[in-house]
Amino acid sequence: MTDTVSIPGFKAGTWTVDPSHSEVGFSVRHMLISKVKGTFDTFDATFVTTENPLETKVTAEADVASVNTNDKNRDGHLATNDFFNAPEFPKITFVSTGVRNEGGDFKVDGDLTIKGVTKPVTFDVDFGGFGTDAYGNYKAGFEAKTEIDRNDFGVNWNAALETGGVLVGDKVTITLDIQAALQA
Repeated sequence: MTDTVSIPGFKAGTWTVDPSHSEVGFSVRHMLISKVKGTFDTFDATFVTTENPLETKVTAEADVASVNTNDKNRDGHLATNDFFNAPEFPKITFVSTGVRNEGGDFKVDGDLTIKGVTKPVTFDVDFGGFGTDAYGNYKAGFEAKTEIDRNDFGVNWNAALETGGVLVGDKVTITLDIQAALQA
């Protein structure tokens, strides 16, 4: 038996991400003293919903070559085999395996694939709500966040620092700020 939940304004259908009002980002420790943040500028996602939000299915992808940390040299390095190996693995993908409501907090479980390695992850989701834009499109907004260990995905390049520690942290926070439109 599947649990059910009601969300005011929620509608069944197929939703597509609005890239001009959305962002796929990440952050990772640099030199253990600060964080480097970046985005994937080219991405897509589809959400298929039924009357029960807990039955929502999500598929998403980001183009690795679109990585943007505001440093062209670093972005170029991230595209190499040291990190993402964009020529061989051009996409990062996510396919949901379930949606849960834990005390009013939504969790989306799924399989994340980076550099050809697939691992289960859970995104914590915060709904922003629903509304109709100036063009009559019905929209949903939400934020989602998860943390992964990049080594689990074979993204393990690093450099030791003379002062101790390493250049790049292992934990990566992935953040999604998404606005999606219900398709007619």
